Amino acid sequence: MPKRATETADPSTTDEVTAAAPHDEVADDVVTAVLTASRLLVSVSARSLAAVEETLTLPQFRMLVVLESRGAMNISRLGEHLDVIPSTAMRMVDRLATAAMLDRTANPDNRREILISLTDKGRSTVRLATERRRSEIARIVAAMPRSQRSGLIKALEAFAAAGEEPLAGRKPAGDLGW
Repeated sequence: MPKRATETADPSTTDEVTAAAPHDEVADDVVTAVLTASRLLVSVSARSLAAVEETLTLPQFRMLVVLESRGAMNISRLGEHLDVIPSTAMRMVDRLATAAMLDRTANPDNRREILISLTDKGRSTVRLATERRRSEIARIVAAMPRSQRSGLIKALEAFAAAGEEPLAGRKPAGDLGW
């Protein structure tokens, strides 16, 4: 049985031991903790989105967030970021364009390529839903022991980096009630 990361004699090898044995008890505990936290975060996201735009689905909102955080892109690249095939991405774009949240324009560098971008309404929807979500997450974080907050920051930043997710816009710490 592989050693648990916490049982290694040399702390500098902890990452190697954990990486070599991804299915050990520690990894399983991490997966369980992340799954539990993701349920909470999906619930927070769904409530914040419903309060802003009740007809928008979470996958559609994710598309808006990808465009807000990464800028205009073609349908193939957008599909890659969302891990959907281009035809699925195109149907989502069609719905969001009909709702006046997305624009389609010819790429000035390649007129055969269409770029998808946010409209003011799409940008506003992302901003308002994110503000509501930030407020609810701040309430949850405020209920955590102060001593565990910095560890959570480091863990979540590493998790987001491993998943290639750019950092969300930051607000000064004082705005979060810490």
